[in-house]
Amino acid sequence: MATPVLLFDINETLLDAGALDPAFIRAFGSASARQQWFLTLQDLWMTSTLTDAYQPFDKLARAALEMTARREERELESSDREAILDGLKTLPPHSDVPGALEMLRGAGIRLAALTNGTLKGAMMQLRHARLADAFDHIFSVDQVKTYKPAAKPYRFAAGRLGVKPRMVYLVAAHAWDIAGAHAAGLSTVFVRRPGKVLNPSAPKPDIEVGDLGELARNIAVRRQRRSAGRVYPG
Repeated sequence: MATPVLLFDINETLLDAGALDPAFIRAFGSASARQQWFLTLQDLWMTSTLTDAYQPFDKLARAALEMTARREERELESSDREAILDGLKTLPPHSDVPGALEMLRGAGIRLAALTNGTLKGAMMQLRHARLADAFDHIFSVDQVKTYKPAAKPYRFAAGRLGVKPRMVYLVAAHAWDIAGAHAAGLSTVFVRRPGKVLNPSAPKPDIEVGDLGELARNIAVRRQRRSAGRVYPG
């Protein structure tokens, strides 16, 4: 039987986007503008997918920032704009992430990542966060020209990993990502990052954890026991 694979979302699941708050405070006077920008960015990539008009993440991120500035009736300085966009490439990991990934690899779990960003951008992010070596594979929607939560990126990742979709556990802090992976036939793990909640009208994830440390500890224990009928992957 093939060993299950954990497939991680990157932004906000592994990396802490809150590190951008100082740049948003300088540019907009409030950290809340970051959430408005990210929601606008989500709108753009979902529109891109629904209209079959793919545009790279970097271009959409810049457009969403300009839209946020117009909504706030602000004229962005070029230095503020670049500070935000460059800051996205150098986000730190959430505090639980490095230890959890190390524990999971120590337990023999295969790890991969799937991002709505570009492959080049994802590699830059993970290398800066010193997480790149933890992953066997890093995938980007840029490889299929379709954004999550459409089914194509998830199934592409499962195919490249060489396992059936159900053997891949998408790990994410976004309800829309969990819903997309579930619809594509993957198993799912929801991480309750601050401010992130599940859609109560959608199917429940297979696993729900407070942080990645909890996930890693439970997997390590279950692999040690090698119990039948296990709930966690591995």
